[in-house]
Amino acid sequence: MPPIATVATPLFQASQSEVVRTVRDDTLLSSSLWVNIALAGVAILLFVYMGRSIESSRAKLIWVATLLVPLVSISSYVGLASGLTIGFLEMPAGHALAGQEVLSPWGRYLTWTLSTPMILLALGLLADTDTASLFTAITMDIGMCVTGLAAALTTSSYALRWGFYLISCAFFVAVLYVLLVQWPSDAAAAGTSDIFETLKLLTVVLWLGYPILWALGSEGLALLSVGVTSWGYSGLDIVAKYVFAFLLLRWVAANEDTVAGATTGTGQSGVTPTDD
Repeated sequence: MPPIATVATPLFQASQSEVVRTVRDDTLLSSSLWVNIALAGVAILLFVYMGRSIESSRAKLIWVATLLVPLVSISSYVGLASGLTIGFLEMPAGHALAGQEVLSPWGRYLTWTLSTPMILLALGLLADTDTASLFTAITMDIGMCVTGLAAALTTSSYALRWGFYLISCAFFVAVLYVLLVQWPSDAAAAGTSDIFETLKLLTVVLWLGYPILWALGSEGLALLSVGVTSWGYSGLDIVAKYVFAFLLLRWVAANEDTVAGATTGTGQSGVTPTDD
């Protein structure tokens, strides 16, 4: 009877200490994680300070959603650096690294599944969009992240990896539609169009970088090393999360009256009329 280790999934064969040693020995990979941990910690302290005087309930919701972004990120990146949410996967036939065990930082997908909905929640509240549109954007985003995780973890078929990748991209198209087509008019009605347009452009351009990196990195065509790919993801995270959140919170703190003046969930700004 063959030993169990020969049939076990490579992701679970290596101990956390072995994975940590591998991460530590790869300077690019290790630095991409620890730099993000440090910046997430700074962002948390900064955002708590920036939100100290926010009083209106709608502005507070935006602040909490934004604060959760670095909170989730620091938890996830510590998980990666500790070896908890990273492991080895044997690439399937057809992959450029077929038969080789490749380090997979699959914990990033957990980060994105929990943090990117908070980014969309903050943007939706800023635009004063309706509940249905906000729900659509968030659920499509979660679908995008979960199917991206499936693409990264599938080892039975190279074609299935790309199949999940395409499904994830389809979810992403739905998110882009909401951001580019539906929410701009809501933001204009709410009086937040200027900052929304800036953050929308920042989000769309940077989020497009993630599927491109997946395709070029070790999970896809393997044109980039794990360390280079990790720094690509970390760089995108730094700007798409922390810089995004800083710009949003700075504007909300300086324009709280505008934020509070919109009627949350209606897509229209103004106050509710009263009876004569």
